[in-house]
Amino acid sequence: MRVPRALMLAAVPAVLLLAACATPADPGAGGDVVPGGGQPNPIAASGVVVGQGTVLQKDGEEAQFCLGAIMESYPPQCSGPELVGWEWPDDGMWESASGVTWGSYAVSGTWDGEAFTRGEMVIPLALYDPIRPEPDPRADPANAGDNSEELLLRVQEELAAWTEVTVLQSFPENGYLWATVLYDDGTIQAYLDEIYGPDVVVVQSAFRDVP
Repeated sequence: MRVPRALMLAAVPAVLLLAACATPADPGAGGDVVPGGGQPNPIAASGVVVGQGTVLQKDGEEAQFCLGAIMESYPPQCSGPELVGWEWPDDGMWESASGVTWGSYAVSGTWDGEAFTRGEMVIPLALYDPIRPEPDPRADPANAGDNSEELLLRVQEELAAWTEVTVLQSFPENGYLWATVLYDDGTIQAYLDEIYGPDVVVVQSAFRDVP
């Protein structure tokens, strides 16, 4: 899985708290992004979610669910939340080398903000047909944002410094900064809207709620 301008960080516990106060920046101003505006804590999902990524397990260790960038080595290298209750299915869709076992899967389960616990659904990604969400209208060139590249790169740099929430990737496109986190129920989006102003950062979730 290749991700443009991927930003790999670490993850920890649940619920959103404001670590500090900051004055929202004017969207598109390209100017005053307030540094050190704090950060939210990870958000736990209230119901079942599904993720798509690489399950990777080193011998003697718990499996990880990698939802961001994968280093194209052999075996591959990646990091992600612990995948509790994982057992390799008898489907021939995974491989092992040098003490590492890995495969690409869609997995349902529960997310507590720190670890992902496997649910009933485990499907190889090659066979998975997801229900695709409606495209975000902000991806349409007709709805381009008026934020400057300078502003978006400054916001991207500040999100890269987060230590509580995992930002799997972020990149400026069409006048917005698109940022993927493990999970958001709208709280992280609201937090960033308050810090930077609306329509600057578009937050997307790697774990998606199951309808």
